[in-house]
Order: sequence, then structure tokens, then C-alpha cells
Amino acid sequence: MSKVEFHFDFGSPNAYLSHLVIPEIEQRTGAVFDYVPVLLGGVFKLTGNRSPAESLVGIKNKPEYAKLETQRFIEQHGITTFRANPFFPVNTLVLMRAAVAAQRIGIFARYVDAIYRHMWSEPKKLDDPAVLRAVLTESDLDGEQLLALAQTQEVKDALLTNTQRSVDRGTFGSPTFFVGDQIFFGKDRLRDVEAAINGPKG
Repeated sequence: MSKVEFHFDFGSPNAYLSHLVIPEIEQRTGAVFDYVPVLLGGVFKLTGNRSPAESLVGIKNKPEYAKLETQRFIEQHGITTFRANPFFPVNTLVLMRAAVAAQRIGIFARYVDAIYRHMWSEPKKLDDPAVLRAVLTESDLDGEQLLALAQTQEVKDALLTNTQRSVDRGTFGSPTFFVGDQIFFGKDRLRDVEAAINGPKG
């Protein structure tokens, strides 16, 4: 089976919605998604891209359609936990560095679930250091260790490397998926990701 990757940044609501649906695909296909932390701000800088919050300003009908598609996705997958974050956009630099740190000390899955919950299910201003520390403590994660490790040059460089390599492979936003060398962008491409995992029919 081809390697399946999910390149994500906590600041993307569509990446969160994908995170909620990925377990369904894993259960149906037997694949395991490899979560790759990237810095979305870095992706935008390297590609000249902008977030939809910026790029859709002043465009008639398109923002409304994007909201409609999101609502359809939520209803299709029975998602009940999504809440718009009133503090959006949130600077995710520390969050993504801490994600790399969490990988280093073996608590990555727990960290990802906790941060996603407090970003898009029980929304908080996670670029406020005091709020982030409280969230990590509440989630029974060692905030002192995580945040200290997140400030090391090794972790900073690892996030930069992840981001550059992702862009070099074709990434321009989040969520981005790779099945082997095939790239797919956006939560609405998850059906195509699943088809690629299953391989050609016949």
C-alpha cells in the first residue's frame, strides 16, 4: 500500500474537518495516515498564496458558496463538534513547532487531538501563551517540556524542513494529502484520496 500523508496546520478549519473524517477512511481502507506538521504561513510565503479569508474578500458569491460547501461536508459526515473560532486567524507558529516537539517525545496523537479540540470544537485564542499553557495542562500534557522543546533550533529547523519539502512536492495550502506521489488538496478531495488508496479497479 502506498504511503498516505496528511500535511496540516491547526489554523485551517478544513484541515480540522479532514482530521475528523480521516478515521473513517482508515477504517474502511486499512491505511494509516501519516500526519506531517507544516507551517501554513510559510507555505503561503513560499508559494505566493493567501488564505481564503484574504483572497475571497470583495468577490461576489464565492465566499457564500464556500460556506455552503463546508456545511454540506459537515452534514454529509455527521460532524457535530465544529465551531468557528472567534479569534481567527490564530498565529500557529508555536502550535506547529510544539507539534514537532510532541512527535519527538511520543505524545503526538494526544497533542493533535487536544489542540484541534481547543481550536475548532471548544475555540480558544491559542496564540496567547497563558491560554495555550492552560489548555496543555487541562489536556494532561507536559506544557513546560513541550514549549521548551518547541523553542530548540532542532525543532524549529524540522518544521521549516517539513514546510519546504511539502511545497517542493506541490503543496500550496492546507489540508494537502499525498498517496504515494499523488497530491490532493482540500477536504473535498478526501473521496479521491480514498479511491487512490484503494487503487485501480478491475
